[in-house]
Amino acid sequence: MAQEDKKLQELYGKSCAVCHAAGAAGAPKTGVPAEWESRLAKGMDTLVTSVQNGLNAMPPKGMCFDCSAEDYKALIEYMAKPE
Repeated sequence: MAQEDKKLQELYGKSCAVCHAAGAAGAPKTGVPAEWESRLAKGMDTLVTSVQNGLNAMPPKGMCFDCSAEDYKALIEYMAKPE
């Protein structure tokens, strides 16, 4: 496994999985592209801004306080692709 993939999985596990693995509080589920379609249609910049500012039940920075905008983008892409 590449170093970047390991980093991404670690970030996902400590920050995103708690809600996105099960779809808690209306979060789109990881690996279910249909749940991400309408969100991705808004554009990646909008999605990254939503993560940084918080949206609905998601707190600001999505619980990844040391993530960069590029990390958020990679995490969104990771969660939105089919399992």
